[in-house]
Amino acid sequence: MLVLSRKKNESLVIDGKIVVTVVEIKGDKVRIGVTAPAEIPVHRSEVFEAIQREQSQASTTPVETTSEG
Repeated sequence: MLVLSRKKNESLVIDGKIVVTVVEIKGDKVRIGVTAPAEIPVHRSEVFEAIQREQSQASTTPVETTSEG
């Protein structure tokens, strides 16, 4: 893991495409802004994990079929 120090309004750039900016610092909370191309999804880690679980469950859940006859 790369650990960096940044002050308010300072940024870091990832792969020349994603910019992460410190927007506000209040006590022990830091607000960050992320600018990324539309084709790159950006999620909080807990949301990303929930999406992964949902996709995993969907891929392992058998699809019910109905037979008409």
